Amino acid sequence: MKKIALLLSLSSYCFPAFCQDISTERQQIEKTIELYFDGWATGDTTRIGKAMHVSCHLKNYRDGKFTEYTRNQYLALFKPHPRPQSLQTRIVSLNITNNMGSAKVEISTAKELFTDYFNLMKTNEGWVIADKVSTRTPYIVEDVEAGRKVDSMYASYNWQTPGAAVAIVKDGKVVFQKGYGMADLDHDIPITPQTVFNIASVSKQFTAFAIYLLASEGRISLEDDVRKYITELPDYHAVIRVKHLLGHTSGLRDQAATMSLAGNRLGDISTTEQILQLTARQKNLNFMPGTAFGYCNTGYTLLAEIIHRVTGKSFTAYTEEKIFRPLGMTSTQFCDNYGKVVKNKAESYELINGIYYHQPLNVSNPGPSNLLTTVEDLTKWVLNFEHPVVGTPELIKAFNEASYLNDGRKVILRISGDGDTVFHAKGQNLWNYKGVDVISHGGHAAAFRTFMGRSPGERLAIIALSNDEHNEKLNARWQMANFYIKDKLKEEKPSAITPGQPTVKPVVKYTDNLKDFTGEYYSDELSTSYRFVVRGDALIMTHLKLENIELKRVGENKFSGSGPETFAFEMEFLENEKHDVTGFAISNFGVKDLKFVKVK
Repeated sequence: MKKIALLLSLSSYCFPAFCQDISTERQQIEKTIELYFDGWATGDTTRIGKAMHVSCHLKNYRDGKFTEYTRNQYLALFKPHPRPQSLQTRIVSLNITNNMGSAKVEISTAKELFTDYFNLMKTNEGWVIADKVSTRTPYIVEDVEAGRKVDSMYASYNWQTPGAAVAIVKDGKVVFQKGYGMADLDHDIPITPQTVFNIASVSKQFTAFAIYLLASEGRISLEDDVRKYITELPDYHAVIRVKHLLGHTSGLRDQAATMSLAGNRLGDISTTEQILQLTARQKNLNFMPGTAFGYCNTGYTLLAEIIHRVTGKSFTAYTEEKIFRPLGMTSTQFCDNYGKVVKNKAESYELINGIYYHQPLNVSNPGPSNLLTTVEDLTKWVLNFEHPVVGTPELIKAFNEASYLNDGRKVILRISGDGDTVFHAKGQNLWNYKGVDVISHGGHAAAFRTFMGRSPGERLAIIALSNDEHNEKLNARWQMANFYIKDKLKEEKPSAITPGQPTVKPVVKYTDNLKDFTGEYYSDELSTSYRFVVRGDALIMTHLKLENIELKRVGENKFSGSGPETFAFEMEFLENEKHDVTGFAISNFGVKDLKFVKVK
């Protein structure tokens, strides 16, 4: 026992020292590599030479030719120059054994990504590079000046931040393709055009296209009653047609909005089965089908389920067979199980008080979202609209047209401040940018921010996928069209802003009756309860899964609120003939007047 105790004592004494030695050696190697980076960036041969042993040899194999340089031959290739603004360097991996080490490093320029593998050794003069092998991967940058401007939009991304992947297609070919920042900050994995992103609601156009393919096979009709396939859907005494799901005109409650009221939080597990069960319990519509526009993820869950039930195949398998495999989109799939391992997948991040945090996405619900793909694969998708491999020209023409209400009017997504109208098609929006017609859609899930836009008339497509919650602050989406079709764009005239008269809101005094609203309320449609309590002069809304929400009074019986995990909502407490509070009705962006009953 004494021997064991002695060994344990020695181990506890030696282990920290060993760790400290390794940590010190890593720091010294990193300094050597940084010296090499600095010299490489500016053509300073003194710095490069200091980082390399005199016997160092450098080797690469390119265009079928093996090349080897001595240290002096390699140094002779450099000339002094200013450090390029777009240049980024990083140490990908580093391993140490005794006085030997190996490192993988990357140097990214505006045009190319250089990848070097160093063998290092520790001499009396410190750590030096003993030899290296290297390769280069050219970025696709057809127009150098335009490429520099794109780079400038993403200049804030680097090896310490999440980032984005960008691809631009012009006149039938890829003219720009590049990655910025990191796909995985935990493991120092950079974003490349081959990085896999969850493209959120940009997924919807693929679901819609799959429905069009199924209809072209004669297996469904866009005029079909959805209850023909989703038999558990309630009978709302109005026909919801497949075309209504495509155009967001079904009147169904949105699944994300409904689940928010049920207490679901960011990162909670969400499956198609859960959503189908929740949808089947909803007693009312937001509006009569075909009479209005109401963005509805639920509709696209039902579209994916229709494909599954009609074909007998999973939605993932059907889209793989009919769309992705024929187009050679080998890194693309609808994810129907959030736990599935997907190679080269980006994580999503949000910056909070100077620290990056993971934003998890535990969703097994393909259709409205959850398409995993790369910008490289998406270039094949946008090119299919010009020269169809999947679908016919007639199908694509119909697919690109606006959706219609029952009365024949086009479905309007919104009318912008300058009077321009944005129409909705099928998982796509039709609008005008500086005189150019555009078909596009954006997406947001967890911290993924995505965009894909096409201008068929200009034969231009822009794809931008990001794993940064704050990506939209860069204002770098269709704005990149300015670099490729500037001569086709009209200058926007600034709208004249007439200063309005300051309005004085009257002070409204409400009855001091907050205690009347206290108690517990339950919804059988959501299988959830809320409890209301009075604290000071405020009414507080509580839920077992959510942070407390302090409500703002906007009427005698009306309140509004929002929490960190909930969408903004409005609610009105309901009374009987005796003016006793019996329940409340709550609404948010995708749910109108969902009823809760007071139970205690």
